Amino acid sequence: MHIVVAGNIGSGKTTLTTLLAKYYGWMPRFEAVDYNPYLADYYQDIHRWSFNLEVYFLKQRFKDLIEINHSEKTIIQDRSIFEGVYVFAANNRAMGNLSDRDFTTYMELFESMMTLVKYPELMIYLRASVPHLVENIQKRGRDYEQSMQIDYLENLNKRYDDFIFHKYQGKILPIEVDDIDFQNNPKDFAKIVDQVDARLFGLFSHQE
Repeated sequence: MHIVVAGNIGSGKTTLTTLLAKYYGWMPRFEAVDYNPYLADYYQDIHRWSFNLEVYFLKQRFKDLIEINHSEKTIIQDRSIFEGVYVFAANNRAMGNLSDRDFTTYMELFESMMTLVKYPELMIYLRASVPHLVENIQKRGRDYEQSMQIDYLENLNKRYDDFIFHKYQGKILPIEVDDIDFQNNPKDFAKIVDQVDARLFGLFSHQE
C-alpha cells in the first residue's frame, strides 16, 4: 500500500509522515537529497536550465514510484511525483522559466510514465494558509528558506488547491492544519488517524 503526504513548504509533511509511520508501522520514504548535476547551472541561468532540472527531478521521482509500487511493504511518502509536476514544474512554467514547447514535452513524458504505475491508495493533503506556512518556516530556521517570498508561497498554495481538487485522480484526504497541532496535541493527531482509517479501511470517522 502507498500513502502520500502532500502540502506546501512548511505545512508539516515530514512531521506527519514520521508520526503516521510510527503509529501504523509503515515505512516512511522521504525525498532523496541526491546530487543534482543541473543544480549549479540552474542557479547560474534559471531560464536556460529549468527544463533539464525538471526532467532530472521527474526521472528521480519516477524511479522512487516504481520502487514503491514493487514493494511488499506499506510505504508512506513525504511529497510525490504528482506535486513535482502539477505544482512545482507548473509554477516554473508560469514564471516563464519553461517554454510551452518544453512543458508540453515534459507533460507527455510524465503521462507516459503514469501508464506504468498506479496511483497511491491515499493522498493526505495538508492545507495551510500562507501566515501558517511562514510561521513554520521561520520556526524551523533553515537559512535557505528565510528569503522565500510571500507571493511564491501564495502561488504554490493556489497550484496545490487546483492540483488536489481539479487535477488529481486518486483518493484524497484534505486536512486543514491552521488550527491544529498534530505534533504536540495527541487529540489532534488522533482525529487525523481516525480520518485515515475511514478513508483506507472504511472505518467510522468521529470527524463526520
